[in-house]
Amino acid sequence: MAVTGPHTTDLPTLPAHPDPETDQVLDSGLLHELSYAFGGPFHFLLPHRFDANLTAFRTALRDAGVAGRVYYAKKANKAAVWLERCAADDAGVDVASAPELSQALGHGVRGEHLVVTGPAKSEELLRLAVRHGCLIAVDALDELDLLRALAGDGAGRPARLLLRRLPPAQPHSRFGMPDAELTAALERCVRAGDAVRMEGFSFHLAGYATRPRADLAGELLDWCLRARALGLPADRISIGGGFAVDYTSAGHWQTFLAGQRPEHYHAGKTFRNADFYPYHSPVAGAGALREILATVPANGHTTLAARLRETGTRLLTEPGRALLDTAGASVFRVQGVKDRDGYRIVTVDGTSLSLSEQWFNSEYLPDPQLVTPAGRAHGDGVHPACVGGASCLDSDLLTWRKIRFPARPRVGDLLVYPNTAGYQMDSN
Repeated sequence: MAVTGPHTTDLPTLPAHPDPETDQVLDSGLLHELSYAFGGPFHFLLPHRFDANLTAFRTALRDAGVAGRVYYAKKANKAAVWLERCAADDAGVDVASAPELSQALGHGVRGEHLVVTGPAKSEELLRLAVRHGCLIAVDALDELDLLRALAGDGAGRPARLLLRRLPPAQPHSRFGMPDAELTAALERCVRAGDAVRMEGFSFHLAGYATRPRADLAGELLDWCLRARALGLPADRISIGGGFAVDYTSAGHWQTFLAGQRPEHYHAGKTFRNADFYPYHSPVAGAGALREILATVPANGHTTLAARLRETGTRLLTEPGRALLDTAGASVFRVQGVKDRDGYRIVTVDGTSLSLSEQWFNSEYLPDPQLVTPAGRAHGDGVHPACVGGASCLDSDLLTWRKIRFPARPRVGDLLVYPNTAGYQMDSN
């Protein structure tokens, strides 16, 4: 019997894009067997989706006539299979710690195909990076000085580096150097001689808009030309990540944002629309890279792709979430169901940190699917329920929102959150 109460009929929904291949897994009966075997929540992965996304990024570069390399941002998902796919496909990996660097090497990724991008890098990390020929994004002058010393300390090879510029529009960012420090860094690279190989510039830019990324890339090209005039190689730029994933349709997203209210959440929890990830993006993934390449930067008269070709500059990208689009889902077993006024509280065998969006005091919004032992639940009823975790904290909720399930969740059923491979699975 459906639960009825105030506002149960106007609860907003946010269904993910249809995914027949994932639905086939949900209807196979395999997930219940795995839940029983593991005795806890788990994720299932679809590695071939990663391969397809990587191919799409490479095709965008090739179609624009631009030389470059795609680096997988390892922080987005730590599963070893992605490193193995990068090694097999001759792709790069973006790492931020000594353990991440070692893991990438251990799974077959070549040192020269690694880029090190942590905001403040340990001496251990820098020493490993120099010895294995990794490309290092330098964030500070003291970091550059340490690299010069390490390269001269019997490393047998120069330190390969990019100088990371602080985005003028984001002066409070932890990443990069302002223009005065960048100028000083160039001078130190010249004085370092063969100890360093300054291969170009990079930036770390928040947000998913394509125009700011193209504009800043155009500025980095000017910096490359300036560095070349000083005798430095400077033949590549990195525009980082920030390629959005499109989880749902424009109609569903706009309807959700217009309709969501505190009464749609457990305990009247409030979320601002601005706090949510943009779950619909009209330009996403490799399509965003195509748009960036086709944009005329603010400081130029031709497209970014044309300027890259004209200046003989390689373009590096570091997508994480975008390479993992549709590449996995997260599965939780229902442990209990409590009735409340107009909705239910479902408790599952995970915690709020099982979905990393909660780390940002936000919600992972794509609707989870209810899977019974017979397969996905279907029906025309309205069975609203929030989803709580198994810990003793009252605030431990995977989903504060009252989800409109088509049937009443029962102990032993599974909740499957779609498309969680990008950051949601294990960012914490």
